[in-house]
Amino acid sequence: MNTSSDYQQHVVLVTGGTKGIGRAIAEGFLAAGATVVVCARQQPDALPASGARSAEFQACDVRDADAVQALVQSIVQRHGRLDVLVHNAGGSPAVDAATVSPRFHEGVIRLNLLAALHMAQAANAAMQQQDQGGVIVFIGSISALRPSPGTAAYGAAKAAVLSLAGSLAVEWAPKVRVVAVSPGLVRTEQSHLHFGDETGIAAVAATIPAGRLAEPQDIANACLFVASREASYMSGSNLLLHGGGERPAFLGAAHNTTPAKGQA
Repeated sequence: MNTSSDYQQHVVLVTGGTKGIGRAIAEGFLAAGATVVVCARQQPDALPASGARSAEFQACDVRDADAVQALVQSIVQRHGRLDVLVHNAGGSPAVDAATVSPRFHEGVIRLNLLAALHMAQAANAAMQQQDQGGVIVFIGSISALRPSPGTAAYGAAKAAVLSLAGSLAVEWAPKVRVVAVSPGLVRTEQSHLHFGDETGIAAVAATIPAGRLAEPQDIANACLFVASREASYMSGSNLLLHGGGERPAFLGAAHNTTPAKGQA
């Protein structure tokens, strides 16, 4: 994996860092020389690794503000600092917004917005005490920027995270930079839950100008850049990774209804 900066002597926390995008991010920072801590509710069978180096694991439910505080304090006590937080934990199954329970919607907002705020607060408190400050990276989503049918509350929460990144970047500057990285469609071990079998995944990929879904490593490479010294003037902004976007449906509709040459 290509890295834009040397992360030797850096301590990095990746929430939801045991699988999918989060695992790739953790392994990217490990490859760049960082000490990496990952958290999730349950320890995985195998931790993220690069060469002979593995991430450390701490169990944490990021929806619990007290547990989040304890997690960050434990990292600082053990390693003396926290340089980068990549808040990746989140998600939502597809549901019908008209009929799902209010409790479900509240849970989605709690996981995807309030957890981000609590985690950022805890990280900022540690980073403000460090000479070099720190960087907070929120993993956003294309769902924040276009309709998100089936995951309406999730899309709304991710849109709020982008607003949060901008506000916190102003409040916590200059010691702490806050940025967002927003993936489009990403191929992970759970892609089949959204797109079906390989035929379905290929059909979805064909709608993207880049001709493929993003790979988790694409998101990891972006995180390595935005957290690096090379991106030191980048704060309060959102890096969108969507392979050129999604082909507008009206183009296909217009093509299918255009009379063939020679027809009236």
